[in-house]
Amino acid sequence: MPSPQVEIVVIALGTPLLVGIYREGKLTQKIVSRDKTSEALPRIFEDILKKYSIKRVYYAKGPGSFMAIKLAYIFLKSLQIVKNFELYGCEGFVFNENRPIKAVGNLYFVKENDKIVTKKIDNPIDWDFQLPKKLDNLNCSLDTAPLYVIPAV
Repeated sequence: MPSPQVEIVVIALGTPLLVGIYREGKLTQKIVSRDKTSEALPRIFEDILKKYSIKRVYYAKGPGSFMAIKLAYIFLKSLQIVKNFELYGCEGFVFNENRPIKAVGNLYFVKENDKIVTKKIDNPIDWDFQLPKKLDNLNCSLDTAPLYVIPAV
């Protein structure tokens, strides 16, 4: 009996790491991990691959934690080569209603006139990322390269 085909959304821009499993475009399972991306992603995908066949993966390619973005990209790109699924990159703003995304200190990534910039915001902002309930109209592309707004260190 063949494994059911699913689509996956991965948001690894900070803590917690979010992974959504979608059947017929609808969220059926949400996985939340506070572990390091390097430890959580392989464990989560090992479990997913035991139960499902992956048709497509959407991942938040940035902006956010550079290390988490790099790890997610390398992991998912390698898995894509081995398992032959479609991989799409999405701006992190897709998953937080276009709100500022924490950079470092009191700097946040914001989107202004279709350009991502950093801005100082003195009052702490803590907007969580959310997995979409449905994959309809998810604004993503085949450009999966990590999105670095400021140079990686």
